[in-house]
Amino acid sequence: MIRFAAPALTALTLLSAPVGAADLSAMTDAERAAFRAEVRAYLMENPEVILEAVEVYKAQQAEAEANADFELVAAHADEIFNDGYSWVGGNPDGDITLVEFMDYRCGYCRRAVPEIAKLLNEDGNIRLIIKEFPILGEGSVLSSRFAVATKQIAGDEAYKQVHDALIAVNGDITDVILRRLATGLGLDADAIMARMDSAEVTAELAATRDLAQRLQISGTPTFVLQDELLRGFLPADQMTIIVAEKRDNG
Repeated sequence: MIRFAAPALTALTLLSAPVGAADLSAMTDAERAAFRAEVRAYLMENPEVILEAVEVYKAQQAEAEANADFELVAAHADEIFNDGYSWVGGNPDGDITLVEFMDYRCGYCRRAVPEIAKLLNEDGNIRLIIKEFPILGEGSVLSSRFAVATKQIAGDEAYKQVHDALIAVNGDITDVILRRLATGLGLDADAIMARMDSAEVTAELAATRDLAQRLQISGTPTFVLQDELLRGFLPADQMTIIVAEKRDNG
C-alpha cells in the first residue's frame, strides 16, 4: 500500500476537488508548499494538460467574441442593412443579406470580388450591400469619394461600373486617372469630380466609418452575413456553408 505524508495527501485531495474547492488561504504554509509541489509535478509529468487547457481557453474566448459580435450586429441592424445610401445588389429581395465593408486598395478585397460573384451566381437569393470603408491611405479615400460621388450623381448602375473598375486599378489613384475612368464609362466627369469633396459625400463616408467603429471593425474586408460578423477574407465555398446554416436555423 502506498502511503502519503499528510501535506501531500492534502494536496492530492485538492487537486481532485471541484474547481473552486481549493482554498489556499485556509492551508498552512507546509500544506501550500506541498500543494504547489504536487501541481508542478503533475504538470511536468502531464504537459499535455497545459495544451488542453489553452485550447479550452481559446474556444471559450472565441465563443465569447462571437456572441459579442452577434450582439453588435443586432444593436446596429438598421444602420447595417437599411442605411438608405449604400449600394444594394444581388437580389434586393433575397432572404439572406451579405454586407461588405471594403477598401479599393485592399488586396484581400480584390480577392473577394470573384468569390462574391460566384456566391451570387450560384445562389440567386442573396442581397448584397457594399459599404465604402477607405482605411488604406489617400488613394483609398479618393477612390471611395469618387465612387460615392458617382452614385449620388449618376445612380446605382453607374456606381457598380465605377466600383468594378476601381477595384481592378493597379497603381496609384489620381484625379487624372479618375477623370479618365469617368469619361471612359460615358459619365459626367466634371460633375462627379466636383461632387467628390462635397458635404454629402463626406457625410456618407463619415457615417460608415462611425458604424464600423461601433462594430469594432478595423480591417477589410469585413462581412456581415445576416446576423454574424465575419472578419477577413472568405472563399465562396465557406460563405455558401454559412448561408446554408443561416437558412436551416432561420
